[in-house]
Amino acid sequence: MELWELLAREQVRDVYAAYTHSGDRFRLEDLAACFTQDGILEVKDRNQAQGRGAIVEMLSGGSRVAQPPADGSRTFIRHFIANIRFDSVTTQRIETSAYFQVLTAAGLDHWGRYRDVFVPAEGRWLIQHRLAALDASVADSWLANR
Repeated sequence: MELWELLAREQVRDVYAAYTHSGDRFRLEDLAACFTQDGILEVKDRNQAQGRGAIVEMLSGGSRVAQPPADGSRTFIRHFIANIRFDSVTTQRIETSAYFQVLTAAGLDHWGRYRDVFVPAEGRWLIQHRLAALDASVADSWLANR
């Protein structure tokens, strides 16, 4: 493996981390910055947004994470990504797949898979297309109540 590929793989891992940390803190502008200017976030069988502004709009609609619960209880969301697989790596395009789990104060909420295409842009590797496919969720999940 050449040095450029090692660096590219590490930059992709950093984008995965930036995406989850930003989303968990509801910093949607930072999350959207993980995508190219015209990047696509597609949620399988649900909706799709193209461009950073549309991604922010899609993710901010009606979210309960944005405001604390009325009863004063603690709320949080945590995304965990595992088994990042580099399916294809070239100097112009990286395709990855990974599993995700989402936890809230109630415990495991939902889980699924990401299928991503990264491209070099703005001095780093950014997501050009993310397909998030939900495998399952618990009854009365946070996701189902969005």
